Order: sequence, then C-alpha cells, then structure tokens
Amino acid sequence: MTSLPRSRRRLRAGLALALAAATVVALGACTASASSSTASACVEGTTALADLQLTADPKTYVGESTACLEDNGIEPVTQDAASEQVLPATVTDNQGTEVTVTDTSRILALDIYGSLAATVFGLGLGDSVVGRDTSTSFDGAADLPLVTQNGHELNGEAILELNPSVIITDSSIGPWDVVLQMREAGIPVIVTTPDRNLDNVGDIVTMVAAGLGVPDAGTALTERVNAEIADEVEQIAAVTPADPADRPRILFLYVRGNAGVYYIFGEESGADTLIQALGGIDVAGEIGWKGMRPMTAEALVKAQPDILLMMTKGLESVGGVDGLLERIPAVAETPAGQNRRIVDMSDYQIMSFGPRTAGVLDALARAIYAPDDSGALADTP
Repeated sequence: MTSLPRSRRRLRAGLALALAAATVVALGACTASASSSTASACVEGTTALADLQLTADPKTYVGESTACLEDNGIEPVTQDAASEQVLPATVTDNQGTEVTVTDTSRILALDIYGSLAATVFGLGLGDSVVGRDTSTSFDGAADLPLVTQNGHELNGEAILELNPSVIITDSSIGPWDVVLQMREAGIPVIVTTPDRNLDNVGDIVTMVAAGLGVPDAGTALTERVNAEIADEVEQIAAVTPADPADRPRILFLYVRGNAGVYYIFGEESGADTLIQALGGIDVAGEIGWKGMRPMTAEALVKAQPDILLMMTKGLESVGGVDGLLERIPAVAETPAGQNRRIVDMSDYQIMSFGPRTAGVLDALARAIYAPDDSGALADTP
C-alpha cells in the first residue's frame, strides 16, 4: 500500500485530533458505561442477510432503523500467543520513532474507536490488557478500569496507576502531552496511524503485532479479517441493486447536540470506504467533501442523501429523529429527512475498523436493506 505524503499524514492527524477534541467536549455529560453500550442479541441475528425480509427499494423506505451487532467479544487467532512471542521487539512507529518493547505483561491500547484494543485481543493477548478507553466496550474488556475521562481524554494519573509495560495509541486521542508524559516515564509508546478504513486494517494489525512480538499472529489475524470482510462485501453485493441509480445515496453525519457539534464525514475519513462496502453511493465524495469537516446546510442539501448514517449517542443527543429534524432544518430538505431514513449504530462499533469490521458491515447492511428485520431484541438493554 502506497504511503501518504508527510503533509497528508499531518493533515489527517490534525483532523483526527480536531474530531477527538470535539468529542471530548460533547461526551462529557453523556458517556455511558461500556457494559451497557451494546446489545446482547439482535433481531434475526443468525439469519443470513440474503434470507431476511429485504426492502423493495432501499432508497425510498420510510422510517429509521438501528444497526445491531451482537457482542460476543473478540475471537483470538491463537490461544497461546505468549508462547509464540519473540521479545524484545523493535518497530518504527507511524511517527518515525523507533520503539523497543521488552515486556507485554501489562498492555494499554487506546484510541477513539476501540479498534486497537480489539486488535490486541484478536492477537491473543487480551489477558494482558490492563485498562481501556471509553470506546473499548466489547465483552471481555468492558470491566477493565477506564483511563479516559470526559469522553476520550487521556487521564495520565489513571494510566500510571496501572503501571503499563507498553502503550499502543494514535493521534486520535489526547491530550498529546499525556502521551509524551508516558514516554518520559520510560514506558514504550507505539503510535499507529489515526486513519481508519477498510484498506489499512492489515497495516494496523501488522504494526501492533510486530510491536508486541507476535508477527505470525498478526499475519493470521490480517488474513482472517480480510477474508471476513471480503465475504461480507460479497454478501452485501448480492442484495445491492445492480443499477447504480437505484443504490442508496448515503452520508455519514456526526452530531453532538449538547455541544453544538455537527460534522460531515467525507473522503478519506473512513466513512467513505464503509459506505462503498455497503453498496451505497458516497454523496459526500460526490460534492467534494474531504475529511471530517463542520456541516453546512448548503452541503447537506446539495448532497441529497437517501440515508443518513449516525452514531446512536449522537442521534440521542439531539432528541432522536424528531429532534434532528428540528435542530437541523436542512435535513428535512433531503430524501433522508423526508423519509426519516436515519440508520444509527453504537458509537463504540460503527467506526471500529479491525477484528469487528465484518460484523459492523453486516449489521449496517441489515439496517439498510432489511430494516424490518434489524435492531436489538425488545428485551435487550
């Protein structure tokens, strides 16, 4: 995979930090416990996508739906990663820093979407993870002590109390001074790319695995995840309208109503590859929207999405679909608003590229193409 120019990498890191900062402000009053953030069972969760009650036209379906991903934890590629480990391990991280790891007995893996911790669990080293960020909410990690506060703000004191032997993070979470403080305390810190998309899942897995001394497990996990994604994309393609004109026009809208934060996720944000894998038309890309930028009414109306993808807590923060239409009148000027066609998914899952990617795609595809057979069971918290 061709590396991005250094200037582009700085731009992407800046965008990620801006989003993280906005999220920190917005989530301060509405952060839920991780153990209650995901559903334990989904409607028709064991039925294949093609066998569900597919909507006749995903563009014109009326009504909101929720994508439900059953939380079964992260299946490791090996049950004996420690015996296969080779330490010390030295890697050059995403910032060009050479990092040597001699001990992986106490791991912290921290980012804004929980994908780094999921990767460590997928490599078979989950038992060595001693803490978590807000977004690390899957079964097996939800009860670990939090080292973030006010949403996604790193708490240096909480981190040091856990005495980590290695920290894996990226520039999507901060403040950056805390990361530097950890390095000054002598803790090896591996910084991965903040980019999250379908194309670089293997790159992130490879770096994490190399830094933890389990490169063979990294190869196995990359192969498994890529195969699962390819299989899921194939299943989605089988239910996607053949004519591009009939495919749903989709836009990812990030909101935190309490803080007045409204973003459109465009090209190179990760949301674009998600939408494309779902067989949709990425309308933000059509209007030339790059990265993660504050929403404008003009851009929203120009995009004319049939479906809005949103994070569940974001939708809740504006009072649901009714509140969204009231707070952002431009939404009502789009087919998505007129049809109340909002698809939401847990904040801790929807952009968590990594071992859960295929499951995320499946859950979203069900909510888009079989909305009457999607969502959590009625008795699920």
